Amino acid sequence: MTEKYIKENANDVVYHLEYNAERSHLIIPEYGRHLQKLINQATEIEDRETRNKAAKYIIQVMGSLNPHLRDVPDFQHKLWDHIFIMSDFRLDVDSPYPIPSREVLQLRPDPLEYPQNFPKYRFYGNNIKYMIDVANKWEEGELKSALVKVIANHMKKSYLSWNKDTVKDDVIFEHLYELSGGKINLTGSEEELLTTTDLMRTNKRTTNKIMPNNGGQKPKIMKNGKPNNPMHKNQNRKQQ
Repeated sequence: MTEKYIKENANDVVYHLEYNAERSHLIIPEYGRHLQKLINQATEIEDRETRNKAAKYIIQVMGSLNPHLRDVPDFQHKLWDHIFIMSDFRLDVDSPYPIPSREVLQLRPDPLEYPQNFPKYRFYGNNIKYMIDVANKWEEGELKSALVKVIANHMKKSYLSWNKDTVKDDVIFEHLYELSGGKINLTGSEEELLTTTDLMRTNKRTTNKIMPNNGGQKPKIMKNGKPNNPMHKNQNRKQQ
């Protein structure tokens, strides 16, 4: 005999509701609260063998969220790391992978040291200054002269990227003399840099023109709309 239905009190129903503001914080919200509750229950299991079985079952449930990656070794390692993190490192089970620690997870990377250079001519960039410093260390010769010329041409190109009109070579030579600390002096030389047109020239893509096979003559169109061309007549013929 079935028991008689007893109407519940509305106040009791509202009292047992769970609000998000009263719930505990989810460590990895992507898995949801139900999976978080499963992990919390698994950490409270006293029997180690039963706890291991529960952990493996939870791993299968976590892998079902991404079934195409469930059997990938790297993805399995990721799931085991997540289950330990979500248990707040309280889950004591046998893992096939190294168990992560709280200290390693909370390690912060070393602060990145940004270069605090404030060059006078910023449009040249810091790389030009590095190249000039390297050229100052080289011995006098053809290699150094070639490097200095490459640096000067690149400085002129960088200058033209900001000033689209033109720039004299003497201005580049003066800037090079200043940035090199007076060790590279081309102000009195007869060296000529590349022209503005050569430096700002862009490579144009050439298109390959398809030449007709019939010597440039267009095929004649018949009344049925098919071209009068033996090549087209035999095109769809099956090989015997």
